[in-house]
Amino acid sequence: MTDRSKSTLLMGGRVLDPRTGLDATADVLIRDGRIAAIETDSGRIEAGDAERVDVDGLLVCPGLIDPHVHLREPGQGAKETIETGTRAAVAGGFTTLCCMPNTAPTLDSSDMVDWVAMKAREVASCRVLVAAAATLGRKGEALAPMHAMHAAGAAAFTDDGDGIADADLMRKVLQICASLGTAFMQHCQEPTLTRGAQMHEGAVSARLGLVGWPRVAEELMLERDLRLDRSIGARYHAQHLSSGGSVEILRSARDAGVPATGEVSPHHLLLTDAACEDFDTNAKMNPPLREESDRRALLQGVADGVITVLATDHAPHTTAEKSQPFEVAPLGVIGVETALPLYAEALVESGAIDWPRLVAMMTIEPARLLGLENEGLGSLTVGGPGDVTVIDPALEWSIDADTFESKARNCPFDGRTVRGRAVLTMVAGSTRCNRLSEVDAPIGV
Repeated sequence: MTDRSKSTLLMGGRVLDPRTGLDATADVLIRDGRIAAIETDSGRIEAGDAERVDVDGLLVCPGLIDPHVHLREPGQGAKETIETGTRAAVAGGFTTLCCMPNTAPTLDSSDMVDWVAMKAREVASCRVLVAAAATLGRKGEALAPMHAMHAAGAAAFTDDGDGIADADLMRKVLQICASLGTAFMQHCQEPTLTRGAQMHEGAVSARLGLVGWPRVAEELMLERDLRLDRSIGARYHAQHLSSGGSVEILRSARDAGVPATGEVSPHHLLLTDAACEDFDTNAKMNPPLREESDRRALLQGVADGVITVLATDHAPHTTAEKSQPFEVAPLGVIGVETALPLYAEALVESGAIDWPRLVAMMTIEPARLLGLENEGLGSLTVGGPGDVTVIDPALEWSIDADTFESKARNCPFDGRTVRGRAVLTMVAGSTRCNRLSEVDAPIGV
């Protein structure tokens, strides 16, 4: 995946390391695929023949980590592949992805976990982890071989795309995850409340004549799971929260000592169900866009530290699929190439959090979720992996889905002008995306 022969010295950037709390102007040397030195006293690093890059005015951060993406392989290569999805990821500043198991066949065996790892070694532009299915075929009926998949390298477990409705089975999944020390990531959706649902249940769905998707479908499963986990203590993670009520349920559980975390995606922080008014299928997703009160509650949940992880839920579909009538078109939107500026708009520009916290929520927090902290991922540590993302927080650009590295174009933000972009993405010391020429400042010496 990487060429570690070249050394790089990043000079004069604002270095943010959320693990240590470092926030200072510093030089960073990457050599042999790892962080070789970090020095706040400019000029003190003996860099030898390293390529010198002036990053004055830019943010130098750990490589971004997305714990929730759909790479669609095996079986759905028309939508996305590991090769195209990881190219899209590094274009967006991500150096590690965790892919979901709703593929064909399902990632529900050690052989399938091994297959993804093998394929990633061959074609991936960044690190790829697997969140394996907790139940066979993601049917929610029988346990998958979780111990064997964990031994094969599964980073977490989830039936993402579906919630586990059977409470006894869910209890067993949590018990196994607790024994393995591995996170379970739940797609909170009570299926009996969402049959035929197309969008959020509210005034807009009533006006459009579409079957509504109530908040309680998410909230009911979340509350049940967190009650189960009170006596088990598994690391429980709520995926793509969309409801203000869910924020309060998660807040109460965390206050009670349940080891629970939650994530939110860019679209739920910036859009509401009003985006569906024109039957725009690029605004159709799972869970659905909800109301302004929910959007504000999610922002507050981030500001308060209730929601600690940011995740795209990158869900690619073909243009033909998304061109079908709203009731038929599949659920999901893409996000790895646009997440960073959208989070900056929603969270930093609004004053909810600052850049250091935003970086933490896209690096060390997902690293902790996936058990990567001890590997040095999610932080800038001397001796640790040379996974680095350099961000220009002021770079203004227009989102153009036709230019994406992803195979898919199902982006609800196409045409939007945004601010902030990853201008250099390095994985194990190897440059995977370089947009430094777009920066309005000297970038090389």
